[in-house]
Amino acid sequence: MPAAASPPTTAASVGQAPSPAAGGVGAGLCALAAVQLCFGLFPVFGRLAMDAEAGFTPFAVATWRIGVGAVCLLALALAVYGRRAVPRRADLLPLAGFALLGIVLNQGLFLVGLERSTPMNAGLVICLIPVFAYAVAVAARKERFVPARGVGVCVALVGAVPLFLQRGADLSSDHALGNGLMALNALCYAVYLVWTKPLLTRMPALVLVAWIYVLSLPWLPLFAASQDLAPETASRGAWWSLAYVVVFPTIVAYALNSFALARVQASTTAFFIFAQPIITAVAAHLLLGERLTPALGLAALGLFSGMALVARRPR
Repeated sequence: MPAAASPPTTAASVGQAPSPAAGGVGAGLCALAAVQLCFGLFPVFGRLAMDAEAGFTPFAVATWRIGVGAVCLLALALAVYGRRAVPRRADLLPLAGFALLGIVLNQGLFLVGLERSTPMNAGLVICLIPVFAYAVAVAARKERFVPARGVGVCVALVGAVPLFLQRGADLSSDHALGNGLMALNALCYAVYLVWTKPLLTRMPALVLVAWIYVLSLPWLPLFAASQDLAPETASRGAWWSLAYVVVFPTIVAYALNSFALARVQASTTAFFIFAQPIITAVAAHLLLGERLTPALGLAALGLFSGMALVARRPR
């Protein structure tokens, strides 16, 4: 989720259709499943990387992710698309704006929020992305209002309320603040999804992602300032967790998602996001000992119901 912590752009959000010549649907479904696994495990390994005593700060993690992601994704885009991976000069300014919205703010808010909350909470907040995306698209008059989907937005927002009433184990309000920051991250990513849709009609998704990472590099000094990018106290587990965050939800997930977009229907990709909170919850329970509380269960019911109504396309 995110991508960011956020999930990558789906065919449903960019209006791309699968190409019969691109390969088998089965391969596309396997790629989509791997994408959900990469993003579903991101909150867990992100939290492990940001261990308070033997890990990295959120901004150090963001610095590593943006820096390595920019180099690797641009190299991958150039290898796959050649000269098509070089954007038009007129597209550079919009891409720079999308970089600020979809990478800089998105990742900063998510990682700081995750540090103050829990992976299970993060997995549920991810459900707000398609809900916010539809609401933003309707407000911007890029999609028509459908009553059933409008009800889904309301149900999801009501379902998210318990997340903002939570308190941490020390009875502080850190969890509520962390969840609020991650909700802002989801809103930023939703706006990014809506406003990049026209650009994606002439630019492959992998190329767009590569360039918004590259154009995020000028902001990197703000993330890296006063941060120890290689702290002596960092444990081996923290380094391996950071490696996971840098490689899988950053590089592998976007590459596989680009592969899947050409092979499966938009309606299929839209519903695959349901797997992410489940993967996060299972991994958080097994690796961190987290438990699904009644408040989280109530939030999950509302968010899943709302997201299902929003993701369901009218006939």
